[in-house]
Amino acid sequence: MPVTAANLGFPRIGPRRELKTAVEAYWAGKIDQTQLLDTARNLRTATWDRQKAAGIAVIPSNDFSLYDQVLDTSVMVGAIPDIYRGLGAPDSLDVYFAMARGTRTDAGDAGCTHGHGKGGDVPAQEMTKWFDTNYHYMVPEVSPDQAFALATAKPVDHFEEARALGHHTRPVILGPVTWLLLAKSKAEGFDPLSLLPRLLPVYAELLGRLRAAGADWVQIDEPALVLDLSDAARAAYVSAYGELAKVDGIKLMLATYFGALGDNLETALSLPVAGLHVDLVRAPEQLDAVLAGAREDLLLSLGLIDGRNVWKADLTALLDRYEPIVQSRPAFQIAPSCSLLHTPIDLVLETKLDPAVKDWLAFAAQKLEELSVLSLGLSNGRYVVADELLVNADSIQGRRVSPLTNDRKVRDRVARVTGDLARRRTPFADRIRAQQARLNLPLLPTTTIGSFPQTAEIRKARSAHDKGALDTASYERFLRQETARAIAWQEEIGIDVLVHGEFERNDMVQYFGEQLAGFAFSRAGWVQSYGSRCVRPPIIYGDVSRSKPMTVAWWQYAQSVTARPMKGMLTGPVTILNWSFVRDDQSREETCRQIALAIRDEVLDLEAAGARIIQIDEAALREGLPLRRADWRHYLDWAVESFRISAAGVADETQIHTHMCYSEFNEIIESIGAMDADVISIETSRSKMELLDAFVDYAYPNEIGPGVYDIHSPRIPSAQEMEALLIKAGERLSPGQLWVNPDCGLKTRKWEDVKPALIAMVDAAKAARTALA
Repeated sequence: MPVTAANLGFPRIGPRRELKTAVEAYWAGKIDQTQLLDTARNLRTATWDRQKAAGIAVIPSNDFSLYDQVLDTSVMVGAIPDIYRGLGAPDSLDVYFAMARGTRTDAGDAGCTHGHGKGGDVPAQEMTKWFDTNYHYMVPEVSPDQAFALATAKPVDHFEEARALGHHTRPVILGPVTWLLLAKSKAEGFDPLSLLPRLLPVYAELLGRLRAAGADWVQIDEPALVLDLSDAARAAYVSAYGELAKVDGIKLMLATYFGALGDNLETALSLPVAGLHVDLVRAPEQLDAVLAGAREDLLLSLGLIDGRNVWKADLTALLDRYEPIVQSRPAFQIAPSCSLLHTPIDLVLETKLDPAVKDWLAFAAQKLEELSVLSLGLSNGRYVVADELLVNADSIQGRRVSPLTNDRKVRDRVARVTGDLARRRTPFADRIRAQQARLNLPLLPTTTIGSFPQTAEIRKARSAHDKGALDTASYERFLRQETARAIAWQEEIGIDVLVHGEFERNDMVQYFGEQLAGFAFSRAGWVQSYGSRCVRPPIIYGDVSRSKPMTVAWWQYAQSVTARPMKGMLTGPVTILNWSFVRDDQSREETCRQIALAIRDEVLDLEAAGARIIQIDEAALREGLPLRRADWRHYLDWAVESFRISAAGVADETQIHTHMCYSEFNEIIESIGAMDADVISIETSRSKMELLDAFVDYAYPNEIGPGVYDIHSPRIPSAQEMEALLIKAGERLSPGQLWVNPDCGLKTRKWEDVKPALIAMVDAAKAARTALA
């Protein structure tokens, strides 16, 4: 029987980040709405054409978003909090981007910062990580009296747009139960899932409109089905899909991904849907149970190609595994494990990669080709794709035996790691006294997370240096000037613990990876992190080691121009791991320990150079947490151990900081405590200090910097607003434990935003010292 190739979603940023450029130009008032939407339309057209040319039979629509697919859903169903409704029509870009970014009223200007709309001064919605990925979504906000209505028809519009171009697509929508499980309410004790009966008519209306437009299948994403669910959540699925199945003339492909259905399998198989997609990359072991329980008429979509990583699939091994299976049922689809949103777009654009490493990779475009080859091979026999299979097998074998992937010295060093290597010499209570005597800081010391704005001048200089148009001596002289200027300004406004600004760094992971063995870097391998923010994750292909100091010289220069403490700034091993494309031929645990030893070497060199405070950022520790609670302990044990390996070699007087952002901490607070960092800074401004509750309930003994300034929004909070947050924090924790800092690094902001915000932060700290003393 034929096996069709389907895609669940494609990256929307464009091969050269065309969407980022257009969206940011719109925010800056450099282009108008028509020009922005034209760019978006052109990107969609190119994506549909690309998938058709690659031989994909089932092409998605509505996988495109100007910012975030969860935000799209919130706006679509009318879940727009009152504070945004006065900014424009519910389906306007003014409302949409205000929910994403907040707005700010400039002096003498009632307009929003992106130059459009009625203006206002409102914060952005809360943002957090999408399951265990490095993609961020905007958290839906609902209330007990929430009313829903179909405020936009974007899925219908995009389906009709594709059809006009000759593509009969399968629209993608986020399922109602997952959306509600992701939602939050400010009403204490209110369960958003109770809103399901009000929400379902909107989904039914949308499905009806898609059917009327000519759609026959709709992909409805319910990734929450791979989580630990309550009986109430399982019952919600039964109720929801019982209602949606009443919409005649349209078939639902229920898409699950990021893990196994596990104890939710029976629920998923009981739903009256026409198709079910399962992730067989993350959870290949679930297939037997799926096959055993699935209805004969249920179309199974098998996620065989990794939608989260960049390695070529072993096509011969996949054919060996799945040829017998596809002969056992009337029909199958094959697909990526999840949307290809999480992968770079096209390997063809990479002209500088080591040819050996490049030969092992597959980006989104190449993954479509792999799907096409598998589809042909499974449908017609592998002889039809014999040439493609031979080339693929050569690549797989070449990677397997390459000396680039194996360094015996690194592996031997990891084998010698003992528990003592991951323990500080004395408890925190003793260390902190030594640190306070050495540092002599005031109550509520002020600092920032590490980076300062990467201005157009800095980016221009870096680009010129990369292209050879600016010599190294001139480039470094320019960077020293920028660094000295930033340090002098921090001293001027009264920040207590300084940072050098990281002007020499392109990215908090890439900068280190470029100096470590075992890493490769793409030129155009951009992946969306949130909104217009894109990152180029490093590719870890081999064993990791450090050959020489990476940050010491820049720290020494920065400390030489100030008498105040200058933080050494490093990215932690778990974050480097989780924000990279990691080799899949050994355990992540093994790779993380290799990175931890390399960072440990850097920490000790910074301390030897005189650094009194060293920050080892672990922004992604929570992000790597497995989706199922039963798997948490193992991950947390090796992740915490890896951080401690990197940090534990220093003397008591050396203060270790870490930073975590946009994560829920309640359920892992004991592991955060086990990290034993002297100071941790976290995001708390968007949550109004809600995330601090976990530390209060745990009686967190070490010091903590709850962020008082949301750097992801252009809005500048007042000193009084930040002081109120500090007072709130001081009522929950001992004021002697508290530091004052923004939520995150300031790299993506502009100096005209940063300066007034940090001045207000320092003023807030001074006022709070008096109030909390």
